[in-house]
Amino acid sequence: MLDPAWLLLLLPLAAISGWFAARQDQHLRSRNRGADIPSDYFKGLNLLLNEQPDKAIEVFIKVLEVDTETVETHLMLGNLFRRRGEIERATRIHQNLIARPKLNRYQRSQALFELAQDYLKAGLLDRAENLLLEYAEVEKDPEPALSQLLYVYQQEKEWDQAIATANRLARASGNSTDQMIAHFLCEQAEEEIAKQNTEQALKLLKHALSKDPASVRANILRGHIAQDNGDCKKAIRYWKKIETQDRRYLPEVLDQLSECFKETGNQDGWLDFLNSALKKERAIPIMLKFVDEIESQQGIQAARQFIIQELRQKPSLHGLSRLIHLSAMQESGQSRSDLETLQAMIERVLKSRKTYLCEHCGFRGTAMHWQCPGCKRWNTVKPVWDEIDE
Repeated sequence: MLDPAWLLLLLPLAAISGWFAARQDQHLRSRNRGADIPSDYFKGLNLLLNEQPDKAIEVFIKVLEVDTETVETHLMLGNLFRRRGEIERATRIHQNLIARPKLNRYQRSQALFELAQDYLKAGLLDRAENLLLEYAEVEKDPEPALSQLLYVYQQEKEWDQAIATANRLARASGNSTDQMIAHFLCEQAEEEIAKQNTEQALKLLKHALSKDPASVRANILRGHIAQDNGDCKKAIRYWKKIETQDRRYLPEVLDQLSECFKETGNQDGWLDFLNSALKKERAIPIMLKFVDEIESQQGIQAARQFIIQELRQKPSLHGLSRLIHLSAMQESGQSRSDLETLQAMIERVLKSRKTYLCEHCGFRGTAMHWQCPGCKRWNTVKPVWDEIDE
């Protein structure tokens, strides 16, 4: 019985067979006498019938002439090879097409684009880039090539090229790429920070915010720069902006905010901030930070009472773990040991939980990614403490 995957190959092979038979019939009629059909044609059919489609395809490719009537068949075969992971064969077919002088402009462009896809699949980004640039120059609709070029430049971290291509893509498609460009500028800013060129990094981050005023990433980075420069008041100002941009990201800077409030001696301001943030959204990390402060200032019992009240409104494993920890601190002997064992078990479960979710493809992870590792989209991965914790 034929492998189901081979059935995909029967369609183009059927097209080849039909085309070849028609050409032979036409040739016979024009000559008004018999002519021998090439033996390779029958060899290919025999291989196909004997469930050897790979060898059959190789034979048919040799038999099949490339002209205006067969270009689509060649493209179809190449695509099928690429989908099956046979990149070398797909590349050979598309290279063979491009080498033919009889192709019209449209056919050559299609072959160029398909060969670029082969190179991308093979990881030959430089070769793919050259073909995509050529395609984008000659085609009235360069959008497919520009999208692929964006992928190439992001993989190679060529951010200037990525920004220029994103701007060009926006003009071609009519869709804004500003949010994406803001991330490219943040990538450049991070490179400058690594080189300790904070002045240039701040210029890039300011540009990023002009492209996307809701860029949480830009304000997180500006806060880090300010904190590293010893300006905690400015850092706090930048990080507090996250509340109005997307407060789901606020837990990403809670530890740094705590340090900066304490560094400035503004402990009351830190408590007010936590209390205000918790009223707006009962996020688990914010609640746990508030519990830390209550324990520090009012003692374990007050912290226990607060967390019990919170758990009644919004049950969570993180909250339960902290409650058990606080309860254990008030016990001794076997009771304390049992509670510590229970908390350790819950913590093991929590460590395996993925607290970040891509809203586009559903990718889940344990670390923050500005570009989703799954679908490669920017700004789609969000912290989801509450969803995971319920």
